[in-house]
Amino acid sequence: MQTFTAMRSFVLQYPKTIALVTVTGAGLFGVKKWLAGGVCRSKALLDGKTVLITGGNTGIGKETAVDLARRGARVILACRDMDRGNKAADDVRRKSGNDNVIVKKLDLASLQSVRQLAKDVLASEERLDVLINNAGIMRCPKWQTEDGFEMQFGVNHLGHFLLTNCLLDLLKKSAPSRIVTVSSLAHERGQIHFDDIHSEKDYHPWRSYAQSKLANVLFTKELAQRLQGTGVTTYSLHPGVIRTELGRHLWPALPLWKKVVYTPLMFLIKSPTEGAQTTIYCAVEESLQNESGLYYSDCAPKTVAPQALDDEAAKKLWGLSSTMVGLT
Repeated sequence: MQTFTAMRSFVLQYPKTIALVTVTGAGLFGVKKWLAGGVCRSKALLDGKTVLITGGNTGIGKETAVDLARRGARVILACRDMDRGNKAADDVRRKSGNDNVIVKKLDLASLQSVRQLAKDVLASEERLDVLINNAGIMRCPKWQTEDGFEMQFGVNHLGHFLLTNCLLDLLKKSAPSRIVTVSSLAHERGQIHFDDIHSEKDYHPWRSYAQSKLANVLFTKELAQRLQGTGVTTYSLHPGVIRTELGRHLWPALPLWKKVVYTPLMFLIKSPTEGAQTTIYCAVEESLQNESGLYYSDCAPKTVAPQALDDEAAKKLWGLSSTMVGLT
């Protein structure tokens, strides 16, 4: 009773404050809902189909796995850390009610690991209906992959480029099938630096990340051309700004004043579930069956940056990537 009386007294004394807080709260909620973006409304089921998700043990990859497992798919989580992968698989099984979730080892920073996973999948799986190139690294220090590639270009593009090509025959055999590659709005700031593809002369974390995300879009575009008539379609997408581990190299590098400014804004950032919606949309939406090579955001097609429309750059990147990963 005393608590109610105190609350009533506060409301009567500070009606404008209460009104301001209420309006502000409602406004922030509305902004958050708007920023959450599109939702995949498809009710498509995936019974009898197999899906492989790279980096499926955390973030939007894991949320994508939960959704597709609920639809009845056999889900393969391709993960670098097997312990974390197995824990994630247990969680996906529990949340989805689908026990047909397995984990396979994949380190995208190692071409040998990529080839080994592809060999394993080809030997053990009769079909592959959806390949989701989801794993990625952002704004890391100047690191190199096992094969000497700049880490962001090597993991975000080259690893997925090789994996996709190694699994193409199985995807064709399983057609209609799909390849979904998670890119980013950052591709708009990207350029493919053919004269310094590994940023050996001048390394900037953001520039390298943007290059790798532009490479994802160009790869999807060229792949669609090469897969015409096969029944395999391909899509790239921007998932949004999301609260995931992808920013683990970004946050520590920020100055204190930026951390203070950005912390309240974390409330407005997409959750992994919200961020997974466009990936899920590209994987299951029936209306995309005859679309290929396009770029999506918030569960809708979006126009890419001009440099992502460059057919010659896409072909040149394909040729360079093939040489770098040792494809004949």
